[in-house]
Amino acid sequence: MTKTIAATAAMIAAMMLGAASASAQDVAAGEKSFAKCRACHQVGETAKNTIGPVLNGLFGRQSGAVEGYAYSPANKNAGITWDDASFADYIKDPRAKMPGTKMVFAGIKNDTEIADLTAYLKQFAADGKKL
Repeated sequence: MTKTIAATAAMIAAMMLGAASASAQDVAAGEKSFAKCRACHQVGETAKNTIGPVLNGLFGRQSGAVEGYAYSPANKNAGITWDDASFADYIKDPRAKMPGTKMVFAGIKNDTEIADLTAYLKQFAADGKKL
């Protein structure tokens, strides 16, 4: 009887651990998702502004604040401090969130993909080094 209880407890614990892992943000999946962004944005120590600004140190930064990038007035004046919630809201439909933005991107609608992309981007400090 105690073997059955122990086996059941072990099975429940394994299921709970699996569920927690499945809901955790997946940095590797976020890196794959970043492929959608890579045409316009860069991250990492050698990142440079291209069509879009570098995304190093994005979280905690004000919108329109990357030195040397020619932002639209909409982005400069948005007054957004990027955090998980504001980024998720924006990336779902950038033009709806920020009318007048230069960003031409259909958006990412899937919440899990957004969370994974967020986890990937959060790795990069403002200098491009991984935290």
